[in-house]
Amino acid sequence: EVVTDRAAAQQTQVSAVNSEVLVSDLRPPLSAFESSVGSKQPVTKRHRKLLLKSSVVASGAPAGGDEERQLRQRLKLERTQESRHHLLTQVCAKYQPGVTEQPVSQRQVSRVYVEDRSRLLYCEVPKAGCSNWKRVLMVLGGSATSTRDIPHDAAHYANHLRRLESYDRAGIAERLRSYIKVLFVREPFERLVSAFRDKFESPNSYYHPVFGRPIISRYRTNATRTALRTGAGVTFREFIQYLLDVRRPVGMDIHWEPVSQLCNPCLLRYNFIGKFESLEEEANFLLRSVGAPGNLTFPDFKDRNPRAERTSSTITQKYFSQLNTTERQKAYDFYYMDYLMFNYPKPFKDLH
Repeated sequence: EVVTDRAAAQQTQVSAVNSEVLVSDLRPPLSAFESSVGSKQPVTKRHRKLLLKSSVVASGAPAGGDEERQLRQRLKLERTQESRHHLLTQVCAKYQPGVTEQPVSQRQVSRVYVEDRSRLLYCEVPKAGCSNWKRVLMVLGGSATSTRDIPHDAAHYANHLRRLESYDRAGIAERLRSYIKVLFVREPFERLVSAFRDKFESPNSYYHPVFGRPIISRYRTNATRTALRTGAGVTFREFIQYLLDVRRPVGMDIHWEPVSQLCNPCLLRYNFIGKFESLEEEANFLLRSVGAPGNLTFPDFKDRNPRAERTSSTITQKYFSQLNTTERQKAYDFYYMDYLMFNYPKPFKDLH
């Protein structure tokens, strides 16, 4: 059950079940990723000059345009990571104080995939590039030679990948302590619209009967027998009514569950926080930083509904314009912690 007022949205329950691991026993706040790329301290102008100078010394010649550009890009991305970690730390301290003293349960790492060769942990956020991330993990792990060789279903079901919850208590603790933990997020309303378009506007043998039928039955007046039987044709407003209903007729789904609950960022303290809006640049920066093979780059293709236009801010605004002010506000409250944690601006001016 997920309530819709903001005060309740700011509460994230941390439950203790089997195979608990104390977070206080894990890595201190400084991330392994930051250490690996040498960004323990804020990057100053003097630091940038020294790095540029060192690149000249290392090469024995003045730094070329490409070399200098790459260095500046790296410094920019390092500063971006510092800023994101700083904000998340502040938000967690305010809204979830003491959470790192709580135990980590298997359920709380159930969306985290493990790649032992590169010592990576990746939390799956649907509609934020997760299928292509799973392709990358398969190549890193040796179960595929190229991301383009991996069909959609193989990436979606990720049979060659192992989840962190499948390890025993010691295995979970060791990986949380020593692996680089990766999280990629997306503008919450845009992610929500992307999920709606994918699951309800395209033929779907699972989401139409499992979610569509109870949604239409609960929220549509004078629904036709065909709609009640098939579950096809759910409207965006009906979908939002379901999402905001504290007694919703069918449970939550990972495709629209808030990232703050899906991946537990305050609890797990991710070392790398990337954004879908700059996915390829940030993913490739991470891959180079962890020593991935030079020929492995983040895929740029969309293999599910490839002809459909990718969900953009313009498309998102179009869908949310179908709602009234109160409905938009309640939807914003539902994703409030995601907006706050990951520094996304309010998508509508009338939100508060």
